[in-house]
Amino acid sequence: MTKDKESIFRSFHFVYIVTLVVGTTFHFSDESEYAVDMSDRGLTHVPKGLPPKTKVLDMSQNYISELHLSDISFLSGLKVLRLSHNRIQCLDLSIFKFNQDLEYLDLSHNQLQKISCHPITNLKHLDLSFNDFDALPICKEFGNWTQLNFLGLSATKLQQLDLLPIAHLHLSCILLDLEGYYVKENESESLQILNTETLHLIFHPNNIFSVQANISVNNLGCLQMTNIKLNNDKCQVFIRFLSELTRGPTLLNFTLNHVETTWKCLVRILQFLWPKPVEYLNIYNLTIIESINKEDFTYSETTLKALKIEHVTNRVFIFSQTVLYTVFSEMNIMMLTISDTPFIHMLCPQATSTFKFLNFTQNVLTDSIFQNCSTLVRLKIFILQKNELKDLFKVGLMTKDMPSLEILDVSWNSLEYTRHNRTCTWVESIVILNLSSNILTESVFRCLPPRIKILDLHSNKIRNIPKDIAGLEDLQELNIASNDLAHLPGCGSFSSLSVLIIDNNAISNPSAHFFQSCQKVKSVKAGNNPFHCTCELREFIQRIGQVSSEVVEGWPDSYKCDYPESYKGSLLKDFHVSPLSCSTALLIVTIGVIGLVLAVTLTVLCIYFDLPWYLRMAFQWTRTRRRARSVPSDELQKTLQFHAFVSYSEHDSFWVKNELLPNLEKEGIRICLHERNFVPGKSIVENIINCIEKSYKSIFVLSPNFVQSEWCHYELYFAHHNLFHEGSNNLILILLDPIPQNSIPSKYHKLRALMTQRTYLEWPKEKSKHGLFWANIRAAFNVKLTLITENNDVKT
Repeated sequence: MTKDKESIFRSFHFVYIVTLVVGTTFHFSDESEYAVDMSDRGLTHVPKGLPPKTKVLDMSQNYISELHLSDISFLSGLKVLRLSHNRIQCLDLSIFKFNQDLEYLDLSHNQLQKISCHPITNLKHLDLSFNDFDALPICKEFGNWTQLNFLGLSATKLQQLDLLPIAHLHLSCILLDLEGYYVKENESESLQILNTETLHLIFHPNNIFSVQANISVNNLGCLQMTNIKLNNDKCQVFIRFLSELTRGPTLLNFTLNHVETTWKCLVRILQFLWPKPVEYLNIYNLTIIESINKEDFTYSETTLKALKIEHVTNRVFIFSQTVLYTVFSEMNIMMLTISDTPFIHMLCPQATSTFKFLNFTQNVLTDSIFQNCSTLVRLKIFILQKNELKDLFKVGLMTKDMPSLEILDVSWNSLEYTRHNRTCTWVESIVILNLSSNILTESVFRCLPPRIKILDLHSNKIRNIPKDIAGLEDLQELNIASNDLAHLPGCGSFSSLSVLIIDNNAISNPSAHFFQSCQKVKSVKAGNNPFHCTCELREFIQRIGQVSSEVVEGWPDSYKCDYPESYKGSLLKDFHVSPLSCSTALLIVTIGVIGLVLAVTLTVLCIYFDLPWYLRMAFQWTRTRRRARSVPSDELQKTLQFHAFVSYSEHDSFWVKNELLPNLEKEGIRICLHERNFVPGKSIVENIINCIEKSYKSIFVLSPNFVQSEWCHYELYFAHHNLFHEGSNNLILILLDPIPQNSIPSKYHKLRALMTQRTYLEWPKEKSKHGLFWANIRAAFNVKLTLITENNDVKT
């Protein structure tokens, strides 16, 4: 950050800090831990069963009328106790003797009339305000509370030495509730408050101010008063009441809240405070009544630096606007804030003004404000949020006679720029400009201050950023979020840009060229856009991965796919697409290479696995099936003539005829053998297929001889094919002699597969095991079949 920019931010920060009222806030780092919220539960007593480790207990806004030692004595770690807005009438502070860590106790808005004191050594915050005490409830034990920062009190009458027991304490804030204060007419009371930085006095909201007590405070830095209701007759009473409080030289901040008064009385109060040591005067919730007439005001030398008036209600409907505006426009102070009021205009100061900061937020000011005004030569910060400004050209003209202006905020108006044929006039000193929440379009880039460094254009109607913009070489920060931009802009016209905020737009396919043209950008926020997760976004995502995560703000959580539907809601970092699918040339080359490799591979496989042999087999099968379709349909009715078809090598015929057939046929199992059941005149292939289809099972006697028989392999091929065609389990494999895997030819891969995947029966050499072997064979036929013989006789 440059030194110029640092000074701008420092002054901007200073202005907002000094306009705040000094107050006391009590914080606990562990308040969220072990916190129990029992507020607004209709409770009439402290509930039982509270967690013993409770540190923060809120029982406000209930109907509790009594507190007992047993209610909270077991909460040894209790630090915060809120009991406001209940019905407690009396309290003995000794009930807290076991709560040694108690620091915050709020008993405000109860019905307390008396308390019995007990030392609570760690207490920092005690609020007894808005109760029914006659006198201030101060005990001598309060003097031992050396850590006490805040004390809230209430009383109907005051005595000068009421606060003597705590005179030696250095409190941050005393809140004194005087809503019930009453003193007889022509009587006056006194109260001496020796040490507090902040004093907050609260009066009755509906009664005309009549307090005549003399309250004096040592070393008072901040004074707050709430509920001030005045007419012209009581105005002097109030000023006299202020006289003692504003006497000290240390009072810097004075705040009036909820004030109802006449214009004449308000001017008198301002005139009274003008020569006082007060530097920051704040008036909140001001209501003006009766009439507004011209009042003389002497702008003598003053220590007042800032006047803030917020939320004004004007009950006077006919008056001179000049009378009202003149009082404020001629003030010789540095900072003036008048916000949330019905002001429709503000006059230009007649002489060279001392204003450095003007804030007219949320009024009804128009473009005519400060036109041709040459007296605001020291003005540095000007805020016109939420008004009725409409013409950006006139806003520029307004600034031309403000040579010191650096920061201008005209957000939340109805600004647009339509005078394309006229050149905008701006003072050259503006470096920070807030134009957000208006109705500006892309034409705004042709009507901007020449030395602008920080520009806020979020929430407008900008659809693109013109490429031929000139004069924005100094722009360092650009906020263009929440517009209608469809493309991520480059930095061709913004050579100094370091921060870009462009989230919540309509950017779907941002170009990766952005990172090349914007190499000085140290922070970019482009999330929450409707990104299209397609090939066009691939390079942009890759570039984000190459830059530091500190540069791309919100990455990856704010960057999600909006299209296509299958990716909607997923993070951009999780979107991956191959380079192949995004390049047509690469895809063609890849397909060509794969096709070539596939062709070579298929050729090698065909040769290795003897594919021509299988093609011949498929041809034979197809021809046989076609021939079968030419037979009349009544002859094609599927019938089973055999329990099993046996395939074996001629070298193994001895075992088949002497062992297999006798043992099966004696059980009534009909066996189909090629030498006795093949039909003469038909081809071998047709006979094999017909026998397999007319048999319930196919038995294959496997041996090294079987492997060497090509016809046996045909039979195995067709039987295996029928297995898948019919959807049945019709194969029985008998291993007569072991077959080494390396002895099976490579073209018989079906046999290899069957030997590996299917269970086969191995012929045992020992006679004692033959019985179990034949039992397993017969079990495969443990079904009742209706077999139709060749003579159409039915057997079961």
